Amino acid sequence: MIWEPVNRAKAVQSIVFMEIALHLNHEENNLIQACVRRERWAQKALYEEYYSAMMGVCLRFANNQDEALDILHEGFIKVFNHIGKYNAGTSLNAWIRRIMVNTAIDYYRKNIRRRTEDIEQAFDLSTQDADAISQCSEKEILEAIQQLTPAYRTVFNLYVIEGYSHREIAGMMNITESTSRSNLVKARFKLRALLAGRYDGHEEEE
Repeated sequence: MIWEPVNRAKAVQSIVFMEIALHLNHEENNLIQACVRRERWAQKALYEEYYSAMMGVCLRFANNQDEALDILHEGFIKVFNHIGKYNAGTSLNAWIRRIMVNTAIDYYRKNIRRRTEDIEQAFDLSTQDADAISQCSEKEILEAIQQLTPAYRTVFNLYVIEGYSHREIAGMMNITESTSRSNLVKARFKLRALLAGRYDGHEEEE
């Protein structure tokens, strides 16, 4: 009997959380339906709600903030044009994120001439490399990623951050799987070099 008040409290808490979730889902559905009707207030609300998260996605694929904004704005145009295809009950964040990633890939295809490259041998992280990464801030890591060539940066983001396989990346970018693997190896090697350089700079400052 001593556990009854605790169990009752947990049950009440669960009901409250469920009601909040239902309320939020209802609000999200209303917002989506308003976007389908192309109501400006709804488009503005959706843009503002997901701006920061999606800007972070675009920045990893872009050379700089201006380029990231171009990808972001083009991505949101696609979101608003295809919002009617969104399946209610699934993750809206994941759906929008997938559109942003695909938009970044399309941007890459339009602006970069691709070429096939041979596979290079990968090197394991040394102790210094691991220290370099741990000593760098998130901003410094992002800046290092932006210094990669578009081919390396795109494969690195798709494989390491977005979780796509080399086969999927090859299909998305119209390259071979071996080229995808090669670009990933080179991207990691270049990142380690860039971050190690930043780490050495930190040590000199100290």
